[in-house]
Amino acid sequence: MDITCSLCATTLHIPDEKLPTNQVVNITCPKCKGRIRVDTRDLDLKPAEPTKEDEAKQEFFSEYEDDASPLELFEEGVKLALVLDTDDLRLSQITPALEELNYKVIQPLNLQEAMSKIRLHSFDIIILSDAFDGKGFEGNPIINYLNHLSMSVRRGIYLVLISTSFKTMDNMMAFAMSANLVINPEDLPNTRLILKKGTSDNEKFYKVFMDALKEAGKE
Repeated sequence: MDITCSLCATTLHIPDEKLPTNQVVNITCPKCKGRIRVDTRDLDLKPAEPTKEDEAKQEFFSEYEDDASPLELFEEGVKLALVLDTDDLRLSQITPALEELNYKVIQPLNLQEAMSKIRLHSFDIIILSDAFDGKGFEGNPIINYLNHLSMSVRRGIYLVLISTSFKTMDNMMAFAMSANLVINPEDLPNTRLILKKGTSDNEKFYKVFMDALKEAGKE
């Protein structure tokens, strides 16, 4: 559906499946940052058929209620980073590094808010600390959800795990944890360089992988 901001007259096109049915939601205008109130109770929304990713979200996030934060919209091409850590020192090292690498950073305060963000947005990078909301990595619903995505979707998300039990850029540990990269908190002052190398290596790997699929006629 198309929605017009009453403050700046910007017209926004939002897929029906992005809007919850039978609810009143607040949307943040990406241009003027004003709030747009949308009442979907009288709208004939036609959600898309559920995909494997939608089913994974339902399975792992069903116990968490949506938080009341407004739906944010971002301009096409913006790289989104979800940082799941609430330690001020760590955030002061992670956030500037991501911004220097041209990511728009989103920092939920708890797991419930994080679930809501993942439902609504496609993130290029997710950084998860083992101390976030006291959940740890074992049985973490975010990791479980990512592990149940189709490969074509999962390889578009760069997952970074932070823990004192890791050695930074330990590839075998990252593989064992189904992550793209692991970082020890002591090395967070070098986050920008670590992420730049890690994401660059990941892009090169998948370029070779995708080229091989094309040659085999599978892509």
